[in-house]
Amino acid sequence: MKKVWLITGCSTGFGRSLALAVLTKGDCVAVGSRNTNDIQDIIQQFPESALPIQLDVTNLNEINVAVEQTIQRFQKIDVLVNNAGIGYFGAVEESEDVEIRRMFDINVFGLGDMIKAVLPQMRKQRSGHILNIASIGGLRSFPGVGYYNATKYAVDGLSEALYKEVAPLGIKVTIIAPSGFRTDWAGRSANNTKVHIEDYDITARKNMGDIRTSSGNQPGDPNRAAAAMIQVVESENPPLRLLLGAGALRGARLKLDELKNDFENWAELTEWADAPKA
Repeated sequence: MKKVWLITGCSTGFGRSLALAVLTKGDCVAVGSRNTNDIQDIIQQFPESALPIQLDVTNLNEINVAVEQTIQRFQKIDVLVNNAGIGYFGAVEESEDVEIRRMFDINVFGLGDMIKAVLPQMRKQRSGHILNIASIGGLRSFPGVGYYNATKYAVDGLSEALYKEVAPLGIKVTIIAPSGFRTDWAGRSANNTKVHIEDYDITARKNMGDIRTSSGNQPGDPNRAAAAMIQVVESENPPLRLLLGAGALRGARLKLDELKNDFENWAELTEWADAPKA
């Protein structure tokens, strides 16, 4: 039976690759984009199974209309993919409030609003799968992208709680945590801070430069990422977290080692903090 997908952020990157892969395999897709002109080629290629959706995830009205239009056209929503997101580069001290809040509005609050809009339909169906695109930067932080890390940690934490809330209702949740992929994330999709503090040149600014330099040359293939996500959706027992890319796996293993080191080395002080029983 054909599945119905609602995917945000389909103009470029993972969203575009995933929408095309899903449509090619024969499923139906509500193709979300802030500008539907950017997805007209997808709609023309799949006129019967692709529905263009004007969707800015910071606009509650557009979110609600998107869900209504999808259900009207396809009668259900099997898979929600929260892909829309942006980056922002700057040391924590350098980061500008207006840019920070804009990124949280898109990466965290927009994602949450999409989930809340789709869940009533999925609860009614007693089925569904939500894929939240996070990052290895939601498990392991890096200099120069601290507030971006914060948004992805928020996505990870929200998704884990959601997973535990909706599992008894037949709804699945998977966090997608990629490393470097050849998307536009490190290109025009991420602004740089206008503040420059020289003390952070060897940490934050160096990493910011490395990320920019690698844009377009990352090892990750968006088409393979799309195929991996489809495989997860088709699995009977999908993971809560799916790492994508060898860099993500290395980073996650390093994080596990760091956590274990801190936990074990400070275990005595940790347990001492409990008050003794009377």
